[in-house]
Amino acid sequence: MRSSSPLPTRNPRSVRRARLLIVDDQAINIQILYEILKADYDVHMATSGEQAIAFCQAHLPDLVLLDVVMPDIDGYEVCRELKAHPLTQSIPLIFITAQNNPAEEALGLEMGAVDFISKPVNPAVVRARVQTHLLLKFQSDTLRSLAFIDGLTGIANRRYFDELLHREWRRAQRTASTLAVVLIDIDFFKQYNDTLGHLAGDDCLRQVAETLSETLQRSHDSVARYGGEEFVCVLPETDMDGARAVVQMMHSQIAQLKIRHPASPVHDFLTISSGIAVACFPQNQSPENLVALSDQMLYKAKAAGRNGCQSAML
Repeated sequence: MRSSSPLPTRNPRSVRRARLLIVDDQAINIQILYEILKADYDVHMATSGEQAIAFCQAHLPDLVLLDVVMPDIDGYEVCRELKAHPLTQSIPLIFITAQNNPAEEALGLEMGAVDFISKPVNPAVVRARVQTHLLLKFQSDTLRSLAFIDGLTGIANRRYFDELLHREWRRAQRTASTLAVVLIDIDFFKQYNDTLGHLAGDDCLRQVAETLSETLQRSHDSVARYGGEEFVCVLPETDMDGARAVVQMMHSQIAQLKIRHPASPVHDFLTISSGIAVACFPQNQSPENLVALSDQMLYKAKAAGRNGCQSAML
């Protein structure tokens, strides 16, 4: 079932085009905006407020162009719903409206919209304002991501993992899919530090972090430093076979580093132990239960002699 909100710390394999959502109940209005923006952005469309909210929760667009007047849920209600949800509250919204009422514009801005564009739209104005608000969003995202980066290894930190786990847990519940968490520990790392020194230990942590990150093949698979010499992976839409395949590759890639570990009683070179926990359609559990089970499996892997993996279903 191998199919992660990408981590801010992983190097992108390619530059992703910004994802826009146009929301309007009139097809002609959507078509006009689509023609203006399609050359520069990945443009998606919704013809109702309900569709817009569902799309935003599932795909997290970078910006939404939103009609005010719609038959089912108007633009203000869509804005209110998106701003009330932690997953979608940071998505910038631009209202597209034929209304020219300062009070309505003030209301929209108070609710969290970043701009208003009047109909009929001017292509140059639309392109300029979309570009401006995307730039502001990406700058904000960059600043925010710095708080989630581990200073030593350059990958995500525990704070980011905690937020990501809850986000992916909610997604798994909503889509009735699987979610895997893997805890990884460097075997006998204290002895490595004691023997070779902390500078060598820091370099070892950086090499392991880079290798684990590069092993992940999907953009929404994520790895973070959990603490000390422990790392954690979040693998959305991944069943047990898929998680074991990923972890087997990680063990293999770490072995290929051939980092000499003279104080290890299990191998001449650095090894890792890992614990896998997989939740399937997690309706009656919690993300904390998933992490706790992964930790139990890691403990079992260590008790079994290290340099191995244990796994269990939640």
